[in-house]
Amino acid sequence: MNVCAHVGSVLEMSSRVIWEYPGDVETTKEALLVKFSNGSILTPESVSFTLYKNKDKDPKMKSQRILAAETDRLSYAGNNFSSDVEQHNSLCRYFVGVLNKETGKMEVYDAVQYNMQPILERRTDKAINTGDVTDQPSKSYREKVDALIESFGTIKQKRALSSRKLNQVGSEILNKAMEKAAVEIIESKGTTELVKYAVDKREDTSLFLPPCDYNAEKPENAYKFDDLISPVEYTALEAASAAFRNLTPDDLQQMVQNKKTALFVLQELQELQETKDKEFHDHHTRCLWFLDALIKLSHLKMVKRKDIMTPECPNIIFWKLMKHFTVQTYRNGRMENSISGTMKTKIVSYVIALALHITDFQVDLTILQRDMKLKESRILEIAKAMGLKITKKLVYSESLEEESHKIGFLTIPLTVYKPPMGAIKRKRM
Repeated sequence: MNVCAHVGSVLEMSSRVIWEYPGDVETTKEALLVKFSNGSILTPESVSFTLYKNKDKDPKMKSQRILAAETDRLSYAGNNFSSDVEQHNSLCRYFVGVLNKETGKMEVYDAVQYNMQPILERRTDKAINTGDVTDQPSKSYREKVDALIESFGTIKQKRALSSRKLNQVGSEILNKAMEKAAVEIIESKGTTELVKYAVDKREDTSLFLPPCDYNAEKPENAYKFDDLISPVEYTALEAASAAFRNLTPDDLQQMVQNKKTALFVLQELQELQETKDKEFHDHHTRCLWFLDALIKLSHLKMVKRKDIMTPECPNIIFWKLMKHFTVQTYRNGRMENSISGTMKTKIVSYVIALALHITDFQVDLTILQRDMKLKESRILEIAKAMGLKITKKLVYSESLEEESHKIGFLTIPLTVYKPPMGAIKRKRM
């Protein structure tokens, strides 16, 4: 029965109805036009409105109004004086007409428009269940400041506040996603599997190094192969490494020309061409395929599914790479996988550990450094943290020139490096 009309529209209807304006703005009642910023109210009869007027005698302040609305789920507030109020033509006046169909008369009232914003407050479970306002905790200093900014802050302050709230919402979404993932792990594998990934068995083991047995009596037990590639993943690599296993000399030459495969992998594949032991050949091709996937992963910053999920890549290997070597970040309203500095260091350490098993526990660190596009100091730092012994070796390059390469040896017991004296002095200072 309520009809919103502009003055011109009312004049057009003058032949059918009578327009009655009750009086001046100071004496007549105002009609409130309400717009909810986050949607529409399906049951408007369930909304309770309260209007607050400014009692200041200043004419500029006297016209200020605050409208509050209460629903079953949220509370809303709007006003007619802040900077976020929708701007309207100052030369126009807006009215709301109430038409009485029996008498043919329309009473017209001055209209004031409000943009209602939701108010997000934290309440205790007791307050929500009982509805007792006294059970709600008092607002913190941060919440009080935010409330002042929302009402009286500058445009710049309000933008900063809105950005911080969006980041808070993104953090809550991330926590919910992590909680959901934990529940799925518990349901599928039990709580022991979750604890295995959440608790470090050794306090002195760094987060970015593979699991290490410092008391190992053999080199192969220091960084165990099953900790790098699990038995289930090793089985899945049989189909994935078929191209490496059935490689012909022509195929190898084409791979060298394409330059899409790591040089370390190409050199090992070339040596496997002369191997007649099928079991040895099969084992190394599986390891080399996974090693090549890790090296390619180290080149990325933002990881997308298409970057890893190639036709030959098994699902279990895809999820291992995403879970163990990437971090999830909330960006532009969605979750993304990226490779941070810590994750890249972790990839490098796993590559070194796997390469040690492939090359009988002595690996050319210079070749791996070039394959993963690292600085020499960085890969040597990681190798020393893993307890490798570093030596130099002269190697002939493709141009038949001698190059000095750094070779890493895994010996028992693991080598312990002391920081240089300059670093100790800086630390003490």
